[in-house]
Amino acid sequence: MITNNYLKQLNDVQRQAVTATDGPVLVVAGPGSGKTRVLTYRIAHLIEQGVAPWEILALTFTNKAAREMKERIEKVVGERANKVWAGTFHSIFARILRVEADKIGYPPNFTIYDTEDSKSVLNAIIKEMNLDKNAYNVNTVRSRISSAKSNLITPKLYEQDEELRQQDRLAKRPHTYAIYQKYVARCKRSGAMDFDDLLYRLYELFQTNPDNVLDKYRGKFRYMLVDEFQDTNHLQYSIVRKFVNYESSPRNICVVGDDAQSIYAFRGATIQNILDFEDDFKPFGIKIFKLEQNYRSTEHIVKAANEVITYNSRQIQKTIWSDKGDGHRILVIKALTDGEEGKRIADTILEQKNRYHLSNGDIAILYRTNAQSRVFEEYLRRYNISYRVFGGLSFYQRKEVKDLIAYLRLAVNPHDDEALRRVINYPKRGIGNSTIDKVGELADKLEKPLWECLGNVQVSSRARNAISDFVGMAKSFNLRLASDNAYELAAYIAKRSGILDELKNDTTVEGIGRLENVNALLDGIKAFVEEHTVIDTETVPDKSLASYLQNIALLTDLDENESGTDHITLMSVHSAKGLEFKSVFVVGLEEKLFPSFMAMETPEGLDEERRLFYVAITRAEQFLTLSYAVSRYRFGQMRYNEPSRFLEEIPGKHMESTAHVRSRASLLDNIEPTPSSSSNASVSGHFKRQPQRPALNIDPKDFKAASAEQIQTGMKVLHLKFGEGKVLSIDGSATNRVATIFFPQSDEPQQRRIMLKFAKLQIL
Repeated sequence: MITNNYLKQLNDVQRQAVTATDGPVLVVAGPGSGKTRVLTYRIAHLIEQGVAPWEILALTFTNKAAREMKERIEKVVGERANKVWAGTFHSIFARILRVEADKIGYPPNFTIYDTEDSKSVLNAIIKEMNLDKNAYNVNTVRSRISSAKSNLITPKLYEQDEELRQQDRLAKRPHTYAIYQKYVARCKRSGAMDFDDLLYRLYELFQTNPDNVLDKYRGKFRYMLVDEFQDTNHLQYSIVRKFVNYESSPRNICVVGDDAQSIYAFRGATIQNILDFEDDFKPFGIKIFKLEQNYRSTEHIVKAANEVITYNSRQIQKTIWSDKGDGHRILVIKALTDGEEGKRIADTILEQKNRYHLSNGDIAILYRTNAQSRVFEEYLRRYNISYRVFGGLSFYQRKEVKDLIAYLRLAVNPHDDEALRRVINYPKRGIGNSTIDKVGELADKLEKPLWECLGNVQVSSRARNAISDFVGMAKSFNLRLASDNAYELAAYIAKRSGILDELKNDTTVEGIGRLENVNALLDGIKAFVEEHTVIDTETVPDKSLASYLQNIALLTDLDENESGTDHITLMSVHSAKGLEFKSVFVVGLEEKLFPSFMAMETPEGLDEERRLFYVAITRAEQFLTLSYAVSRYRFGQMRYNEPSRFLEEIPGKHMESTAHVRSRASLLDNIEPTPSSSSNASVSGHFKRQPQRPALNIDPKDFKAASAEQIQTGMKVLHLKFGEGKVLSIDGSATNRVATIFFPQSDEPQQRRIMLKFAKLQIL
């Protein structure tokens, strides 16, 4: 239903942000403040004011967000919404590259490599270079290459950068630059781009073709909008500026985001982009709007979040507020062990379901690391409570699914080396590893794709016949591309390749499950065709196999298989961003777990962890529960933990008093009551970390930490937290030395075992 009173649905600040259509605009949107509504109504308002929909470019971070955006716009302007260029950075840039790729030496039907494809290529290169696969961990190398691309560092620049090379030498990976060079060359040879390339190569396209390509898209898009701007990396912002930073441009760009929710530094995102945006566009009359009313959460939750984020040093000042009433105070659960934490969370969930009639879908358990899900899964199963864990193995990463998709990719792009390697002998057809290795050696020597070398390799007549049959079959797939839609061709390939027969012959439970997965994939392709999925909204809907492959290659975890089943949601805090639930449990709130020990070395790292905690607690609408365990097993050892500093940063007046719930089954019996609601003090006895140690006789500024190798048995050492101590013994391997140290000055004199590579000790 089309509505014309959309502006009346906005508050004053939202309306100003929607109607300020020209020039640069920054919308600082707190959690639950209606940023999606502002973004979508702004686009609708542009169309209502006469802007052609195809002149609007809106960039998001998930396909789900783009889909919801179009649905909302359609309610205002009707079917014109379908002509807006709205999608993820990767999908929109892939769409442009499909048209322009030949200008940077790529075929228009280039393959998009997922993470597993990239790792497979890197593993092959590491093996060919005879490098130690433990030193050159494929995930680490891939992350290093991804970071280089995100910072516009080419393989040549990487090789010339002494600082990067020195970092690699210290990490005992001196050949990383050479792997990077080979990886880029091999992807290009295969006509393939990884996810980073969809950004990196678009920047290259614009940089090398400023007149005939960049100007074309600058002229095409009069208005640009970017959602979740705080999650952009250096490369994404560089591309955005390419679109709008030129002399004749009116710079009609609107970015929406919240610096307090910038939590993806590990992916290359930088909070600096949103902090710098105002300065970058100030000369062009930037307008700034702050959405500070939270429509999601009750006041105790909102005010607690406000207090926590004030501890961060760099931020855009804002005060989030809510008119939804005080609501329930925040419940804190202290458990003696992680097992007890799991049980108490399950008990509390049962109570909320019974007392407040919450459904499973209203509830989420959020944790810092995915490994924490186990204990909660265990108790939810015991209590027969339905749940779903996000972050597990994706449907599209299952072997049988990837096998069929590899055949589909090969049909579209025969030069795709990774797809060819995967299926050339599956199902088995007499082309062994030695034959494939010979083809690979010839391809490397000639610097050609494997496909072009299959007929020239010297192998046995049996292998030669098998290769000939395989090539003939693959060519038959390729010939049907022009005439068949995605489903017709996929069904033909599944049967002709022998995959369906191979799976039907396996009558085990696992085999039946694999066959069901392949059939589910074919069902998905059929749905894709029948729904007339629009890839290019300005032409006829594209139902081709190439279009389908691009569609699934650009899916994110939260875009996949949204089940309608009523289940508790278990996920990491990173995965929860953008979601909301009536009741949220944030678990494992202990020092070195949340905040993570890896982030505690620098102020910037700790700030990011605090933003992550801020995101976690602002997912809650009505009920927020925070829990921690005094002890838990980590890395095979029992660890004793102090409560997270983030708990201390929440004023006690926002915490629920637990005196009246001591009779509840296994709830909170170890927690003292809170002060009265008028108190601003921390919650008494709930999670105070250890009392202040005696003052040390040294200024922390003068503290000089020794290296792990310098610490020896019998030495007297100084620890800034525990004071002076004596090293009683040292055990463990060279890289994991653990010292037993007696600290007589600590509040409870005791021996402590400390891993030296993480410790900061000064030798006295």
